[in-house]
Amino acid sequence: MNKRNLIYFGALILLFLVVFLIFTEQKKESSSGVQNVTVQEAKEMVEKGDVFLLDVRTPGEFNSSHIKGATLIPVNNASGSNLSSDLLLEARTDEVPEKKILVYCRTGRRSNTASTMLVNAGYSQVYNMAGGITAWIDAGYPVVSSEDEETDLSRD
Repeated sequence: MNKRNLIYFGALILLFLVVFLIFTEQKKESSSGVQNVTVQEAKEMVEKGDVFLLDVRTPGEFNSSHIKGATLIPVNNASGSNLSSDLLLEARTDEVPEKKILVYCRTGRRSNTASTMLVNAGYSQVYNMAGGITAWIDAGYPVVSSEDEETDLSRD
């Protein structure tokens, strides 16, 4: 192998390593700085108790079922909700403590928006629960209703 081919081969190996490292880092963290976690990882975070659990759905959705210990701050008016803008997350980010934050909604779309909003507001430990409470319930994890009774809404 001549010197020129050896240089090309070395450059190709280096390029492969850089691409590999980029893709492995993007697995956990999106370009917005939000880290996506599975419901299993989210459950572990909740069980450790060192996380602020933020539900960004509507009050109606929250009252029907939510993860025990969650704080409701809606990110937007969805599902027919008609909250004033001062009750939504953008106006209430100061209510979110400077600690690890786990954000969830019904399926993960609104929580991703809310998580990005929090990162843009200066929060650094923001975790989006992929799949939302739907995936949480599908995994068989418990939820509570507005009556504060544990409810098993998992599907058999």
